[in-house]
Amino acid sequence: MLFDAEIDPCWDDRSFLGDIYNEILHQDTCQPATADGLVLLAALAVDDRIPARHRFQAVDLLFRAATVAERHLAETWPATPQHADPDSEARARSAVQAHTPDLLTRWSAECPAVRLALAGLAVVFPTDRTLPALTPRLQTFTHQHPQGTDIGDYVRFILVLAAQDDDRTLTVTEKLTDAYWMGTARGVPTRARALHLLGQMLTMVGSGLARPRAGQ
Repeated sequence: MLFDAEIDPCWDDRSFLGDIYNEILHQDTCQPATADGLVLLAALAVDDRIPARHRFQAVDLLFRAATVAERHLAETWPATPQHADPDSEARARSAVQAHTPDLLTRWSAECPAVRLALAGLAVVFPTDRTLPALTPRLQTFTHQHPQGTDIGDYVRFILVLAAQDDDRTLTVTEKLTDAYWMGTARGVPTRARALHLLGQMLTMVGSGLARPRAGQ
């Protein structure tokens, strides 16, 4: 049914998938069934029958599911996130981590939009193999999108995170949040602050890609 519009003349893939995404990560919180739902997201993200904008959204939601704990900690520090479910969050993170290698192997076959989302996922689960690969893979983006643009700042921040230098990460995080992003308390662990910022930036990038010519 997902791929056959003739079944329903009122077919709207955007709202249909939006409903699915809302059930999997309802109001940006993990629930006991979230990890199982992420298997569907991973399948959508690697299916070439799915339009690029939806593959981007699937990877974006995988990123959000994997970073719920850090992002919410950054927002509520020093209090505990009100709707935290540590067990469900841990299972969701493990589920995303298990699918990440297969997602990243599609890099060369993916469109630029999905590559941007994959880059965010790569720094959530850094490995000795993926981190060095990000610099050459993102080179085209840094050439085409200068600092100060949504994509340009996002890509450059990805490269800062890939360097795994906590002092530099903290400096750049504070510089960017002081400029125009929602900041977080200084006592929040650096990784949580950085992922909170990265989530905001990915949302902005996605909003820009959703405008006309989004799949180009």
